[in-house]
Amino acid sequence: MDLFDYHAEKTTGGYRPLADRMRPADLDEFIGQQHAVGPGSLIRNAIENDRIFSMILWGPPGSGKTTLARIIASKTRCHFVQFSAVLTGVKDIRAVIDTAREQRKFYSRRTILFVDEIHRFNKSQQDAFLHHVESGLITLIGATTENPSFEVISALLSRCRVITLNRLEDEEIRLLIRRALEDTGRGLGDTGLEISDEVAQHIVSISDGDARAALNALEITALDLSGSRGRQSSSQITLQHVENALQRKAFSYDKAGEEHYNLISAFHKSLRGSDPDAALYWLARMMASGEDPFYIARRMVRFASEDIGNADPRALSISMDAMEAYRFLGSPEGDLSLAQAAVYLATAPKSNSIYTAWSGARQTAEKTGSLPVPHHIRNAPTQLMHNLGYGKGYKYAHDYKDAFVPQDHFPEKLKNTLFYYPTDRGEEKVIKQRLEKWREMKKKS
Repeated sequence: MDLFDYHAEKTTGGYRPLADRMRPADLDEFIGQQHAVGPGSLIRNAIENDRIFSMILWGPPGSGKTTLARIIASKTRCHFVQFSAVLTGVKDIRAVIDTAREQRKFYSRRTILFVDEIHRFNKSQQDAFLHHVESGLITLIGATTENPSFEVISALLSRCRVITLNRLEDEEIRLLIRRALEDTGRGLGDTGLEISDEVAQHIVSISDGDARAALNALEITALDLSGSRGRQSSSQITLQHVENALQRKAFSYDKAGEEHYNLISAFHKSLRGSDPDAALYWLARMMASGEDPFYIARRMVRFASEDIGNADPRALSISMDAMEAYRFLGSPEGDLSLAQAAVYLATAPKSNSIYTAWSGARQTAEKTGSLPVPHHIRNAPTQLMHNLGYGKGYKYAHDYKDAFVPQDHFPEKLKNTLFYYPTDRGEEKVIKQRLEKWREMKKKS
């Protein structure tokens, strides 16, 4: 089959998308999610022993939820029913329950009900099959991209095991692409298409861990290429082919190369330079190019301590919240959380006092070695330690005015050493005033 024939076949009735044709038939073909389906896993053991339990498959788009449900369907002796929560009402659920009763009565078969997008069921719809899950009449397998703690009623959730699926890793997506290009039965193996590592990486990047998105992108490119090339029997898929087919430009980017470091450096320096507009631009460049959003989030968390510190202590919390929001929402909804944090960091008062203080303390500790802890600030959990003077002379700060008392906490050789010099910017201005007062009291004591 050449590309022209391939295109003709795909335009006839009976067409099935590449992503559907390439679904693995068993767990040995399943790519990724080894924590859930690997050897010795709960699901693999349940399938092998035909003892399927009610479960909620929770994971991002294209992580294998529907595929896993279909593998269960093909490997079990149960009656299997599938429907989407978007198109189903209580009437349909009752029909399934009636059928499940017939299957049990006349054929002694259990019924597995697979509900895609179960988070779209309202409370009354979920209540409709709650009792039948509890009685064992039906075994429920729900699939959702949303946190089931918020979207599935607690009574139903308590009767199901939540199986978390993760976005696929880049190498796993690359393996899917190669498999699709080599498979002559279900994939594009008969088309003679070839792909370079650079082009494959571009498809990996734009798919964002979504197997379906990656295979759809590959198929659209193949179909577009077949229409433009006629009956040539082989072809190298180029970056231009993918861009033309998907109408999405490939940015020059390599996660392990120079451009990776150039862009993150530009982003970091834009934040430090209090330029929210430039920070947003470099953030958008990295996101569009397929950078790991969690890498960007981690860099913002680091920035919050390194370049802002106590000038605005909220910066660290906001950075962490943005990372958790992205973990919860994913792309594209979670992108806005990263953008919000970037703007906050760029416009916050800046101070590197924490960074320099920590660097100084670390260098001093390495240089001076294991200096003994002064006896008065040692703990004395045993009588022997108490007799040796551990804790003797220690002043409990809360017994004094404003919970402060002049007292040495350094080893003798480092007495009166200072590392932290707060600035006059933001919250550090208040901290500076407080510290100056305390340090002056220590000098006079």
